[in-house]
Amino acid sequence: MMGGGQQMQQMMRQAQKLQQQMVEAQEALELREFEASAGGGMVSAKVNGKRELIELTINPEAVDPEDVEMLQDTVMAAVNEALRQASETTEREMGKLTGGMGMPGMF
Repeated sequence: MMGGGQQMQQMMRQAQKLQQQMVEAQEALELREFEASAGGGMVSAKVNGKRELIELTINPEAVDPEDVEMLQDTVMAAVNEALRQASETTEREMGKLTGGMGMPGMF
């Protein structure tokens, strides 16, 4: 029965190592930047891995006081695409560590 205790300790060490790797990967992902543009490049948005908008660029030609709604839609499209890229990359990178095991709500 002694072998069972050693096996358990080894499993615990492996779990701790995986947890540390996941923390390090998450921290690295939070520092990454993701950029997307919309409206033929008239608006570009940059977000970080924490899903925070860190930069928004609007070409002055995109500003039409007669069509503010178009500018709003273009900004939303650029921001949402950058956020989608950040989410997909995070899921993919974390999935590599967990072997594809779903860990809902973790990231």
